Amino acid sequence: MAGFTMSLNLLLLVAMVATNILSLYHLSSTTNFFQSTLKSSPSSVPTVPDHLLRQLHTIRSAINHLTNHHHQQPDKSTSSSKDLLLYSKLSPIASSCHNHPDLLHHYMNYTPFSLCPSDSDLVEKLILRGCHPLPRRRCFSRTPPKDSSVIWSHFSCKNFDCLAAKFPGLGFDLSVDKSVSQFSSYKTELDLPITQLLKIAKSANSVLRLGIDVGGGTGAFAAAMKARNVTVVTTTMNFNAPYSEAVALRGLVPLHVPLQQRMPVFDGVVDLVRCGRAVNRWIPVTVMEFLLFDLDRVLRGGGYLWLDRFFSKKVDLENVYGPMIGKLGYKKVKWAVASKVDSKHGEVFLTALLQKPVSR
Repeated sequence: MAGFTMSLNLLLLVAMVATNILSLYHLSSTTNFFQSTLKSSPSSVPTVPDHLLRQLHTIRSAINHLTNHHHQQPDKSTSSSKDLLLYSKLSPIASSCHNHPDLLHHYMNYTPFSLCPSDSDLVEKLILRGCHPLPRRRCFSRTPPKDSSVIWSHFSCKNFDCLAAKFPGLGFDLSVDKSVSQFSSYKTELDLPITQLLKIAKSANSVLRLGIDVGGGTGAFAAAMKARNVTVVTTTMNFNAPYSEAVALRGLVPLHVPLQQRMPVFDGVVDLVRCGRAVNRWIPVTVMEFLLFDLDRVLRGGGYLWLDRFFSKKVDLENVYGPMIGKLGYKKVKWAVASKVDSKHGEVFLTALLQKPVSR
C-alpha cells in the first residue's frame, strides 16, 4: 500500500512538472510570437494553439481525477487505479479513454481475481466514445446460466420471442429460412437479392469467399451467405438487445467493434463488404470518410462494396456523400435512389453496389 501511494505521488509530481513545462513553453512561444507580430502587424492578436490547450486540459483533468480518486475511495479504487496504471505500462489503451475519466474509473473499479461487474451498458458507452480497445481487467466475465445463451438481466426482454415481437424487422427470429428469405426477394429497386449479387460476381469472374457485414445486427445477412458457402463476419454492438449473442447463436462470428474503429482485418483480403442500415447520415462526415477508406483497405482488387439502403437527405447525398463515395474511384455496378415513403425533409435511400479497381 505504501509503495503504491509513493508511486501515485510520483505520478502526480511528474504530471505537475509536465504541466508547468507545457505552460512555460506556451508562454514563451506566445510571448515571442506576440513580439514578432507586433513588429510586423500591430493589429493582429495571437491565439492560443488548440493542441496545447487540449494537452493542458488532459493533464490537469488526470491530476484532478487521480487526486479525487485517491482520496474518495481509498480501498477498492486503489486496486483499480493500480490495475489501470499497470496495464497502461504493459500495453497502450485508446487515447479517447482518458477523455472520459469518470466512465473509465467506473469500468476499472472492480475487485481483481473475482467476478467482473455487471456493466455491459458501461462497456457500450465507452466503446461508442472511442475508448476501444478497452483496458484489460483481471476479473472473470459473467456467463449465462446453463439453460440460456444470454444474460437477460441486461435487457427489458427476457427471451428472443419477446425481441422478435418487439423488433419484428431486426432479425431476432433466428430461423435460417427467415434469414435467407430476407435477402432473396426483389420488391423495389433498392433490393439486391443474393442470387443477383452472385450472378454479378460470376459474370465479372470475381469469386466471393469472405465478407464483412458492417453494422450487421443479428447476422441475418451472414447466415444467408453461409447457406451459399460464403463466410461473412458481422460487426455489431449490443444496443439495448443481445445482437452479438444472436450472431453467435447462428454459428457465426460477431465482431464487437464500433464504426469508428479500424477493422481488425489485414489489407486486401476481403471479397465483399456490406454496409447495413447502421451506416447512414447520423455518422459524422469525417468518420464516414475514414470508414469508407478503411473498407477500401480491407477489400481486394475487384472486390465489392455494397451500401444497402444508405439513409440521408437527398441534397446531402448529391453534395456530400455522393462525391465522398466517388473519391474511391469504384465502378458503379448498381446505383438506385428512392425517396423515403413518409419523407418530410427530402430523405432518400441509396442502394449501391460498387466494384473496387483491380489495380490503381
